[in-house]
Amino acid sequence: MAGSKEIRTKIKSVENTRKITKAMEMVAASKMRKAQERMRASRPYAEKIRNVAAHLSHAQAEYKHAFLIKRDVVKTVGLIVVSSDKGLCGGLNTNMLRLSVNQMKAWEAEGKKIAVSAIGNKGFGFMNRVGANVKSHITGMGDVPHLEKLIGTIKVMLDAYTSGEIDQLFICYTKFINTMKQEPVMQQLLPLNDEHLGANPHQKAEALSTSDVIKGAVNIGVAKGHWDYIYEPEAQPVIDELMVRYIESLVYNAVSENMASEQSSRMVAMKSASDNAKNVIGELKLVYNKARQAAITKEISEIVGGAAAVA
Repeated sequence: MAGSKEIRTKIKSVENTRKITKAMEMVAASKMRKAQERMRASRPYAEKIRNVAAHLSHAQAEYKHAFLIKRDVVKTVGLIVVSSDKGLCGGLNTNMLRLSVNQMKAWEAEGKKIAVSAIGNKGFGFMNRVGANVKSHITGMGDVPHLEKLIGTIKVMLDAYTSGEIDQLFICYTKFINTMKQEPVMQQLLPLNDEHLGANPHQKAEALSTSDVIKGAVNIGVAKGHWDYIYEPEAQPVIDELMVRYIESLVYNAVSENMASEQSSRMVAMKSASDNAKNVIGELKLVYNKARQAAITKEISEIVGGAAAVA
């Protein structure tokens, strides 16, 4: 059995660790609330631009954006991996990277090449370790995602898709469900289709307000429930710009969801660590009391034995 001094040192060490984990739990709880607010604030814009992109996918039959055209043969797949910059957040990054690696193995088994874009330090480091073809990356985003920082990384993959270097583009991130549950998901970004846009080509036309004027495009109803637009100055630059903005909004939402999941997972992990430290302290104190009692009993026995020898 360890001596009383060693046990006291262990107790003090665990108590100091518990103070740190408790403080990190409180900080993560505060950041989680802010991350959830940012995530909810970004949804109205994402929903509106999704509706516009859905209508555009069924309008302007004479011009189809490259993002809407499905490739006949898929030789190279692009994957955007969204992870955290820091650790101590439970299995958040591990689960997401496991999903990514399993899917990458499935693509390789089909004979497809893979190009990766990493958002977050953990994903970037992992993809380098496994020898993936990393075309772009961004790290050190902080606690607040900024679209202007993400645009460069996203543009590399969009340009690769437009030029034909990649034939499909996916994004893998951790979706925020609630404080106690987050799950990794993989979503196809390109090419866009009705399933991703949530569009129904035969849906009934609805009248939109003047606030729906985007880039000089004013919506008008067309017979048979289809939508078309009046474009100023021309259709192609307006559609090109809107499609790029739509993909950027999808990636930004994924990063926002991942950050909310990160803080939630970190809060839960630190709470679990604090609870475990409390249990360890209780067990160490019990061992310390037993060791102290044994030492006292030994001293009493020695005193009594000495006194009996003198007598």
